[in-house]
Amino acid sequence: MKIVRRDYVPNGPGSVKMVAEESEDLWLAYNLISEGDSVLAVTVRKVLREAASGARDAERVKLKLEIKVEAVDYDKEGSVLRIRGKNILENEYVKIGAFHTLEVELRRPFVLRKEVWDSLALDVLHQASDPTASADLAVVLMQEGLAHILLIGKSVTTTRSRIEASIPRKHGPAIAGYDKALNKFFENVTLAFLKHVDFNVVRCAVIASPGFTKDQFHRHLLLEAERRQLRAIIENKSRIILVHTTSGYKHSLREVLDAPSVMDMIKDTKAAQEVRALKDFFTMLSNDPARACYGPKHVEVAHERMAIQTLLITDELFRSSDVATRQKYVNFVNSVKHSGGTALVFSSMHVSGEQLAQLTGIAAILRFPLPDLEDIEM
Repeated sequence: MKIVRRDYVPNGPGSVKMVAEESEDLWLAYNLISEGDSVLAVTVRKVLREAASGARDAERVKLKLEIKVEAVDYDKEGSVLRIRGKNILENEYVKIGAFHTLEVELRRPFVLRKEVWDSLALDVLHQASDPTASADLAVVLMQEGLAHILLIGKSVTTTRSRIEASIPRKHGPAIAGYDKALNKFFENVTLAFLKHVDFNVVRCAVIASPGFTKDQFHRHLLLEAERRQLRAIIENKSRIILVHTTSGYKHSLREVLDAPSVMDMIKDTKAAQEVRALKDFFTMLSNDPARACYGPKHVEVAHERMAIQTLLITDELFRSSDVATRQKYVNFVNSVKHSGGTALVFSSMHVSGEQLAQLTGIAAILRFPLPDLEDIEM
């Protein structure tokens, strides 16, 4: 995210002009824009003009509008943010109070105004403009006949390609077509890999599968790179890591992020911190359950007793349309930090955030056991 201008008071009013440079920036902007804020951007609107003859013609006009936000929608596939609300800027084509939907796209500047730039908004803004926070990791999750190519950024995991093929069985009369079908499948995965994996952007590429499929594809990829003199692959082959998973489906992404060889590559990133913290939480929950809790009520009681060591919370809880609810969670995160605890805000667009959302979206690792928490209703 390119920050063009900052003009705000921490915990007070102000505005920020910014430009989303990649689709991940739009997700961060989605987390930054709340109901009640205002957004100023250039937009296109269809207006009716009356000709001298009395006929009315529709014409598309480019104009600058500022709207009071009522709803925000993030379209991951189309890389666009749709912001709906009422116009608050005087304009010859659009009346004040008229509804309009602004579409914020990549490389299109916009100004966000808030009445209160709270600590969470400032954290998201810092994360958006921090180039070192990116986890950019390419993952080829595969099994015979199925492959997913995924890109893991600092806040968003996107599926760039899905390759499917019918592979005959290895036994019986169909064996003659097995090698040919497998090579054709590997060739299609190689083409998708070359199209979507840019080693100037990603830290490393992971090939993951059950059995020996990953090893066979890795060998095929390196042989093709030598044969076709693909410099991008030849010069970066040390950054291609092989990992074992139980399947080629997307839910196996957890196993990839848990692999020590992958964690070493991305250990200083936000995504890696989230994966590590969630792993520690589940380990604590199974080994010493009195030192782990989840659910708003249990976590609040644990904090009242100054017991929280690490707070795990998803960004979805801060997107509540109720300002008081959002402020409650912002204050809660600040309070945990002031008490000497660590607070990690998980992205709901990452596999670790999805896992946390299944546990109500809030959990904590405790400094000391609280066995009586189980007696409190969630």
